[in-house]
Amino acid sequence: MANKPQQQQPQPPHLHLAEVTASQFLDIWKHFDADGNGYIEGKELENFFRELEMARRGAGVDPSNPIFREKMKEFMQKFDKNKDGRIEMSELAQILPTEENFLLCFRQFVSSSAEFMAAWRRYDTDRSGYIEANELKGFLSDLLQKANRHYDDQKLQEYTQTILRMFDLNGDGKLGLSEMARLLPVQENFLLKFQGVKLTSEQFNAIFTYYDKDGNGYIDEQELDALLRDLYQKNKKDVDVKNLTGYKQSIMSLSDGGKLYRGELEIVLCREPIV
Repeated sequence: MANKPQQQQPQPPHLHLAEVTASQFLDIWKHFDADGNGYIEGKELENFFRELEMARRGAGVDPSNPIFREKMKEFMQKFDKNKDGRIEMSELAQILPTEENFLLCFRQFVSSSAEFMAAWRRYDTDRSGYIEANELKGFLSDLLQKANRHYDDQKLQEYTQTILRMFDLNGDGKLGLSEMARLLPVQENFLLKFQGVKLTSEQFNAIFTYYDKDGNGYIDEQELDALLRDLYQKNKKDVDVKNLTGYKQSIMSLSDGGKLYRGELEIVLCREPIV
């Protein structure tokens, strides 16, 4: 009787390629971010580095070997830009030989968070904190045009669908600002800085009402500065004046002629948009 063929383990996709397309990049991300939490970390990170080494060397590696550990440490020093011990999507885009135009969606298309926010604002016309999937194609087209990059419609469609698959997890055809901001390089993603100080709806309403003293529904840049300092102090975080200025400028990019309305600030500071 013939032996049953052994079931093969799924192979890590595409790590051997000289260039990784947008959809292949997402395949790799989903393969190694096994728990879907938005990071490659812990055992996932060890598996990723082992498979990457195997793909590049064409031979097996031993994770228990001290040399492997040392090489992994050097690798993280090079690519883990925010030194949190894990790999984020924008960091993976720097590690892999990612298709150049798609890589622009992760970095060179904007020079700062403020520029990203300004681009976002043009598309989030109802200030809901989301852009519709059918607007995403135009959003990415603008970013590539800004970088003077040639692209064809087929590729633009692939980029659009890939990013939609990345972030529209509930399939509602909308993309949230905080999710899309993960495309930014880690050091530029000011929204990450607020992860530890996110507010509930009640807390947000209370703090906004306190600083909107005349009740006109918006605050200005000086009031935002005081609000952010207050928020940091309440959460026992050190206030770095240089960084605070950068965060303030990024948030004010969402404002309307210097008027920052409740909905815009809510996108940044709340866990969930207030219904």
